[in-house]
Amino acid sequence: MAELVAEHERLRGHHARARGDDLRHLPVQQAQRGSRHRQQRGPSQRAAERAGEVTGFFIGREAANEAEVLNLAVMPKFRRQGDGRALLSAALEEIRSRGVQSVFLEVRESNLGAIAFYESFGFSKIGRRKIYYQDPEEAAINMEKKLTGPPG
Repeated sequence: MAELVAEHERLRGHHARARGDDLRHLPVQQAQRGSRHRQQRGPSQRAAERAGEVTGFFIGREAANEAEVLNLAVMPKFRRQGDGRALLSAALEEIRSRGVQSVFLEVRESNLGAIAFYESFGFSKIGRRKIYYQDPEEAAINMEKKLTGPPG
């Protein structure tokens, strides 16, 4: 758990510096069906766990009819076991149920695995931002997924 939280803090810091945002720390917690997270607009988070151990988390936010994936992370020893796919699937379904029409995200240009992962969910590349990330400096690929069909 400490490793995952440390990774979250590292990535959150990079994201905030790159965007110039003052992102609030959002606690990693299990978001279960029927919880306040399903009705809440604005920040949203959910975590995956196995046998009481947090294996990954999703952090996003919504405004009007758009949403943004701020962070999706899975602990290295649990990668490629479906946790990231389950987290993103659940988050997208929740977002769709609230009438959101588009979901956006940024991903490191060199992270070809993540780009392919998001493309498998129907995200498309829509742009590129130079020197978006720091340590090391790198461009970001902007991606978007249009949510179609009726909610729920």
